Amino acid sequence: MLVLSRQRDETIIIGDDVEITVVDIRGDKVRLGITAPRHIQVHRKEVYEAIKRENQQAAKISPRDVPPLAEQDADKEGKNPNVPSNTEEPEQQSNDSHRTNHTERSR
Repeated sequence: MLVLSRQRDETIIIGDDVEITVVDIRGDKVRLGITAPRHIQVHRKEVYEAIKRENQQAAKISPRDVPPLAEQDADKEGKNPNVPSNTEEPEQQSNDSHRTNHTERSR
């Protein structure tokens, strides 16, 4: 691991395309500004690890775990004979866990 010392407003260059600038230092927190091309993903480590975990969970889902679209449409319209018509539709779950903070990288 390369360890560098930088002061406020000083920059580190990685390759030809990535710049990391020390924007602010307050106590034990350092704010960094990162300039990188759009094709290079930049995430905080904890966000990156959460994305990896969710991708691994999604990869475990088998196609047979997901009903065909025609069956899903019939369920919504109450036409599927395998689903009693007097049942209520389940509440939709929030997708908040799948969202990432898009403000973490500004260009």
